[in-house]
Formats: sequence, structure tokens, C-alpha cells
Amino acid sequence: MKTSGILMIIGSALLLGLFVYPLWNIRLEAPQYPDPLGMDIYIAGIEGEEEFDIQNIDGINHYIGMKKIPKPAEMWEFNVFPLVIGGMAALGIVLGLLGFLKKISPNWFLGWLVLMGVLGILGMYDFNNWLIDYGTDLDPKAIIKLTDAEGNPLSYKPPLLGSQDILNFTAHSYPEKGAYMMFIGMFLTLIAWIVGRRNVSEKI
Repeated sequence: MKTSGILMIIGSALLLGLFVYPLWNIRLEAPQYPDPLGMDIYIAGIEGEEEFDIQNIDGINHYIGMKKIPKPAEMWEFNVFPLVIGGMAALGIVLGLLGFLKKISPNWFLGWLVLMGVLGILGMYDFNNWLIDYGTDLDPKAIIKLTDAEGNPLSYKPPLLGSQDILNFTAHSYPEKGAYMMFIGMFLTLIAWIVGRRNVSEKI
């Protein structure tokens, strides 16, 4: 159980990278912007890749009636997500220590992983809902009003994952370093559970 406990501790601690590195990135490319406009999405807020990216994105969005990029105080997620990630990291480290000391079964590691997976799915669902609202809830008084062939307002929702053409822009949406650290951490906790189970089985 010592090896599995160490793996659990390391895997859980990798979640703390989300407090330093962005979770996701959305980048907009267009002929009139030689340097793409990008925003890094952290668990506690959104920042531009470059100094004036957020300002420029908000300026473009204003013409088609999209909302401004939200500030941390304007979204409950930016207050709750740090608490959830910090709590899960702390819980995982405690479980790893208890596993290292042979105080608990490795099945606790699997329980942590399942819970983290459920929270991750809920987080992605919430993120997608925000993208839908961001790209479809348009100001009816917008300067530019574009509609489809049936007369319905166009959707400017960026993709949840991948690339998509939106007017003369190409939007790219992909995980960033923080997300990769989280995925690696969750994979390590899976390995911790497998190693722990093998150790228990060998002693029976």
C-alpha cells in the first residue's frame, strides 16, 4: 500500500496546478488579426492570452450583441470551483497518507476517482451551458443582426472542444496545461487503486 499511497498523494496534488495554470483556452483566428485573440479560462477567472485580447474580444462581441467576458464576481463558478478543487486535492492527499499508513482500503482511491470524474462531467456540462448562453443570448439592439436562412438569429457559440467557423473567425477550444495536469493526476489515482488492489490480493 505504500506505493499506491504515494501515487495517490502525487495524483491528488497535481490538481493544485489548476490554481496556477489555465484549465481551458479559446482562441479566435481571423484574417484581420495576424495574431489570434485568445482567452485562458482558469478555475477562478478568465484572462486574455495577450494584454488587450479580452478588450478586443469584447469590442467585437459588442457589434453582434454578445455579452462581455464575465469577471470573477459575475459567475458563481469562479468562487465555487477553487473550493471544490482545493477540497478534492486535500481529500485525495489525506486518503493517500492513510493508504500509505495502511489505515484504509485502496477502494477509497477508486471512490475519490469516481467522485472526481462526476464533478468533472458536471463542470464540463456547466461550461457548455455557459458557452450556449454566451453565444445565443444576444442583445436585440445590437448594431449588426445576422440571421440564418429561416430568419433566426445566428448562434455564435464557440465549440466545447475542437474548431469551428463563426462568421469570418475560426474558433479553437482546447484543454490547457491545468487540465492536462488534472487528467494525469486522475490517471495516477487509477494506477494507485490498481497497485493497491494487487498488494491486497497478494497478501490474501
